[in-house]
This record gives sequence, C-alpha cells and structure tokens, in this order.
Amino acid sequence: MRTVNIHEAKTHLSRLVEQAANGESFIIAKAGKPMVKVTHLDPPVRDVSRRLGGMEGMFTVPDDFDRMFEDDIVQMFEA
Repeated sequence: MRTVNIHEAKTHLSRLVEQAANGESFIIAKAGKPMVKVTHLDPPVRDVSRRLGGMEGMFTVPDDFDRMFEDDIVQMFEA
C-alpha cells in the first residue's frame, strides 16, 4: 500500500481521492509516521421500503380539494 506525506496529500488531494475511490487505498503519514488510511466506501444500499406510491390507497383526496376553504381565504385577503 502506498504511503504519501501530508504535504503531498494536500497538494494532490483530488487525484488521490479519485484513486482511492477506484480501489487504490493509501496511507497519509506525518513526519514518516502513518496517520490515516484512505480507502473507498461501498455504495449506499438502496432502501427498497421507500418506494414511489408506497402509501397508495391509504387516503383519499376530496374532489373539491382545490376549492377547500375558498371563502375563508378570500375573506382574509379582502378584509
């Protein structure tokens, strides 16, 4: 596994992170002493329980939904 000093890591961070994301882990050292290991993360697992339309049939929308409280709203603006 490759070891880079902290200065090199700061200078080339984008390239090093891209390499780590592609599976090339590396160690960052300070004054020759290993400090951290940088490695890729597995992609997040998709939560299949959260699907579009998951609440279908659990409630209904009234036919006059777009006119609900119409008189009250008009009164608030005209008062």
